Order: sequence, then C-alpha cells, then structure tokens
Amino acid sequence: MYGLARPLLFRLDAERAHEAALKAIGLAYRTGLNPLVATRPKGLAVKAFGLEFPNPVGLAAGLDKNGDHIDALFALGFGFVEVGTVTPRPQLGNPRPRMFRLPAHEAVINRLGFNNRGVDALLRNVEAARRQGILGINIGKNADTPNERAVDDYLVCLEKVYPVADYITVNISSPNTAGLRDLQHEEQLWRFLGTLRERQEDLAAEFGERRPMLVKIAPDLDDEAVDRIGEIMNLARVDGVIATNTTIARDAVAGDPRAGEAGGLSGRPLYGKSTAVLRRLRARLNDSIPVIGVGGILSGADAAGKVAAGAALVQVYTGMVYRGPALIGEAVEAIRRRREAPSSG
Repeated sequence: MYGLARPLLFRLDAERAHEAALKAIGLAYRTGLNPLVATRPKGLAVKAFGLEFPNPVGLAAGLDKNGDHIDALFALGFGFVEVGTVTPRPQLGNPRPRMFRLPAHEAVINRLGFNNRGVDALLRNVEAARRQGILGINIGKNADTPNERAVDDYLVCLEKVYPVADYITVNISSPNTAGLRDLQHEEQLWRFLGTLRERQEDLAAEFGERRPMLVKIAPDLDDEAVDRIGEIMNLARVDGVIATNTTIARDAVAGDPRAGEAGGLSGRPLYGKSTAVLRRLRARLNDSIPVIGVGGILSGADAAGKVAAGAALVQVYTGMVYRGPALIGEAVEAIRRRREAPSSG
C-alpha cells in the first residue's frame, strides 16, 4: 500500500507530506482499514526500564509532536510510541520550508524547532487515547527560554506529563533550538540532571509510582564526551539513554543539492555515527541502564545491528518515510531471528 502512496507523497513538500501521511494513517484507523496499511507483527516481549514492551520496535519522537494520532500509530504495530517534543508553551518553530528529503541518500534534514501546541494540548490528547502499548513523552524547552532557566521548562513538562506517561524522555540534543546541546556539557549536565532526578523521585513518592526518565543525546560527540556523559548518567542513576538524535554533520551527503540546508540530518547516513555512539556508550554505562538505539534504521538488518551494538530497544522515524509501515514488522522479525540464533546465547 505504501509503495503506491509514496510517489504521491514525494511530490509534496516534505512537511506537507508528513502531515498528509499522518492524516491518512488516522483515517485508516478510524475506518478499520488498518490491515491495508500494516500487518501487526507477532509479539516479542522485552522488559526494560521496569516496563514490559510488546515488541522492541518503537516510533521516535518528532513524527507526532502533539499526540494527535497515538492510537492510529499503535495500530501500525509499534511496541511503543514516543510523542513530542513538547514544550511548556505553544510555539510555531522555525520558518517554513524547514524539512527536506534527500532521496539519493534515503535521508531527511529538518529544522522544525520543537513546533508544538504546548504541553496542555498534548495532555488532552494523551488522556483521550486508548494507548495499546507503551507511551513515551519527549520534553524540551521553549526557544525563548535562556539556558540558565532551561531546567524550569523541563520541570514544568516533567510535572505535567508524569501522571500520564509510561516513560519520559529529556531531549537535550536537538540541533534546532539554539544552545540546547550546550546542556550536554559536563558541568551543566550534572546540575541539570540532578535537579530533574530529584523532582522525579519526589513525583514518584507523590503518585506512588515511579516513571522512568530517559535522556536523549546527540551523535556529534567525540569519544571523550561520550565517556564523560556515560559517567554522569551512571552517577545520576538515570533510567535509560536514547542514542541518538539527528546529526549536524554533512560529510555523508556532500554534493547533494540539499546538503547545505541547516538542521538535523537523519536517515541512512546517520546509521554508522549513531551506532558508534551507542556502542561506546553501552560499554560505559552500568548494566542497569538500558539504551534505545535510533538513527538510520531502514531495514530489519539495521534494527538487529543496533541490538548487536547494545540496544535493548530501537526506534524508527525517517525509515518510515522511505519504507513505510512494513519496516516495523521487518525490524521485529530481524530482532527475533537474532534473539533466537544459537550464537546469541
């Protein structure tokens, strides 16, 4: 089905195609036509962060920023869906055009800039959803909030989404909000995570249930920076890490007509870089801190490769642009084969 729709979608501006695809997925769900769009994969349960995932393949944040299509996305067969990034107040994001396909490289560049309707609007959608799987909520800061007060924005979002999220992701790695990645620097990261972790434990006591908090990091980190971040994650005792966000590097797409567009690059060119960060980080994190591998998954083999590098779970996004929902089941089956292979133990 997606093979028929893709040429039509690719005639549209990338962001308009994104919006059209979500509307189509929603329509298929509401009219019971989901079997024409995707075949739900057989279960492959994974336990991570104290949660039971129906299968290890999830949707990365960014596709459904406002949680408008939660149930329709679960119906495609995802084991978990992450919505957001959401900010305390609504914001428009960066000017259009701000999303570009690089078909020759099976890649996308985006500089959306946390465009969303604000955390209260997202909460209304989450509360109305049936949620047939694990739901993560990805939180960030408003663009006009200075870094010295960034933690206040994250605290607002953490407190509001805590009662309804299955897990919460702290996004400090988008390249499309000025200065955001500075929060990954050692001293700032330690203070920042300390404040959020303290509030997380307070909320766990208040609600009588502990929600896992994950941190999403960038791929554009040298080995020393990855090592330091691993040490800080261990000391802060975070529940998990997502490796990685998009890259600002362009070496893998040099010469492409769109290579000069500002923003984060995702898709196939990101796979090697993101997987290298995942592998190094996994080696430095305590065994009690699982990692979600994301970045450049366009096939089942790619998903299994993330697991081989140390990921407990994987997420896709740009792969859906180029492969469609069939990628979900293909990734689940590849991970199943790897799990069942004698050499996997």
